Amino acid sequence: MNLRRWFHEHSLKLLAIRDTPEAIAGGVAIGIFFGFVPIVGLKTVSAIFFAWLTRSNILAAVIAGALHDVIFPLMPIIYRWEYNIGYYLLSDSHEWPTALTQMRWSGHSWRDWRTFFNGQRFVAIGKPLLIGSVVCSAPIALVSFFVTKGIVARHQRKKAEQLASTPTNA
Repeated sequence: MNLRRWFHEHSLKLLAIRDTPEAIAGGVAIGIFFGFVPIVGLKTVSAIFFAWLTRSNILAAVIAGALHDVIFPLMPIIYRWEYNIGYYLLSDSHEWPTALTQMRWSGHSWRDWRTFFNGQRFVAIGKPLLIGSVVCSAPIALVSFFVTKGIVARHQRKKAEQLASTPTNA
């Protein structure tokens, strides 16, 4: 699929939503935020719940969360970046994690839940990854809120001007 065409189609869907610019922008920000948080299987449900909770547009949250599917090939790089940030923030001496080539991973360590949560047998990666993803995705979501709000408000203003300027047949 052509990436440019995908963005164009989904941006048209966002602009066609009948809601306030703030609600649409809030939905987009929530969808973008949860698109980068590594909670596989719960991203869409979380985006829908938080959009409902904040009275943002749910459809906008789902459409923006679909952005994750487009950049899916880049997610291992993004997750490593988020892990590095989280590890740096959580370590006592604020040091960067060891390189992937220096980590000791056995074949079964990826299937052990302790690898991701408490790190009793292996390096715990769940908490640094989650903290890093929140720290990294929050500014991106904030920027996407203001950019989307401006674009949607401009689009709705132009649409209202066009409707006002067209003559009506009585």
